[in-house]
Amino acid sequence: MPSRLTTAVAATGLATFALLYAPQSVLPDIAREFRLTPAEASLAVSAATGALALAIIPMAAVADRVGRRRVIVWSVLTAAALGLLLPLAPTYETLLAARALQGVATAGVPASAMAFLAQEAPKTHVGAAIGALVAGNSAGGMLGRLITGFTTDGTSWRTALALAGAFGAACAITAALLLPKGHHAERRPSALRDALTDRVLLCQYAIAILSVAAFISVFNVIGFRLTTDLGLPTGLATLVYLAYAAGGGTSAAAGRLADRHGRARVALAGLALTAAGAAITLPDHVAAIAVGLTLFTGGFFAAHAVASGWVGAHAPDHVRGQASGVYLFAYYVGSSTGGTAGSAAYQAHGWPGLTVLITVWLALAAVAVGAAHKAQAHRPQKSSGTSTAAPPVTATSPSCGNATVPAATENVAARTSSGTSYTTATGRVSPP
Repeated sequence: MPSRLTTAVAATGLATFALLYAPQSVLPDIAREFRLTPAEASLAVSAATGALALAIIPMAAVADRVGRRRVIVWSVLTAAALGLLLPLAPTYETLLAARALQGVATAGVPASAMAFLAQEAPKTHVGAAIGALVAGNSAGGMLGRLITGFTTDGTSWRTALALAGAFGAACAITAALLLPKGHHAERRPSALRDALTDRVLLCQYAIAILSVAAFISVFNVIGFRLTTDLGLPTGLATLVYLAYAAGGGTSAAAGRLADRHGRARVALAGLALTAAGAAITLPDHVAAIAVGLTLFTGGFFAAHAVASGWVGAHAPDHVRGQASGVYLFAYYVGSSTGGTAGSAAYQAHGWPGLTVLITVWLALAAVAVGAAHKAQAHRPQKSSGTSTAAPPVTATSPSCGNATVPAATENVAARTSSGTSYTTATGRVSPP
């Protein structure tokens, strides 16, 4: 059962995030065909992530009512079907509508997956199962971009998206066939109000919005800079997405360092590394851009890992699921709105203008880290009768490294990353 379950959840993560982010590496090609600006082209990503953000909490409620397995299976299959239809879009408006529907469909996975694993996996295998999901999320986000980027040269963005859709469909069918039938989960009262009034949690939501806005902005327009400004072919420019591999090591290390040195220090270090990486990309030299993007990506995933883990560690048991859902909502709101705003800044002021904007966002995220640390330091100590967050569980996945996740309860909202679905985990989650 554990082997079948981990294979199924890894396939779920691969399908979900490969389909979600596949268009990102071919945005310049989409812009050329439909005569779009970078900001307009970025909507092909923002439409999906924005719809996902709006649908994730309602999807969690649906999953509680009809069953989490059913929601997960229908989500990945519907998203895959829409992925196969994307290349047929006759107009850009049709493409955006299909992407929005794909985002709604995709929301069922982050809204349900972590809670499903906490409910179904044997206690001794929960960590491994969640590690497999996190690894699938991360690898899926990277592979979706690489498949489209490598295949568009010599073909077209439509063919590239069709291949990514076929990959996503194969993973979705694998997940549907292997995912075990779920058991009935006890429904618990909502604690959304508590999740929206706690100052420490509010700061984590702000960190999610601001940091992912910076991250997605850069990767939405990096293709334009490399192919249009520097004249690189799309296939070669796609290699920048290999920088995602840096996130695996930094997110796992950040979780360990946060336990040892405190979450605020490690989160600030991650944000500082992100800003430094952005600054290094300023020169028009491919080597500098590659190094800068690697540092930028590693720093972002470190900060994201700490913030998401902070939510799970700080929220009481009865709030943790709702807090995780709100964190994911904030994450994807930042991805959609911030990604488009950053693309507009690049269009108006070039790469230096975008760098200034994301540096401001990262500085505001650092302010939120400081505010969370101060609020937590002044928080009254809980009485012995009050439940506290359970200690994290560390799971090792061959393709993701160590992923630390808070002890899961039946009412947790699933998490993904970049990625941001997901029950809060200190492991890397692709947004990404």
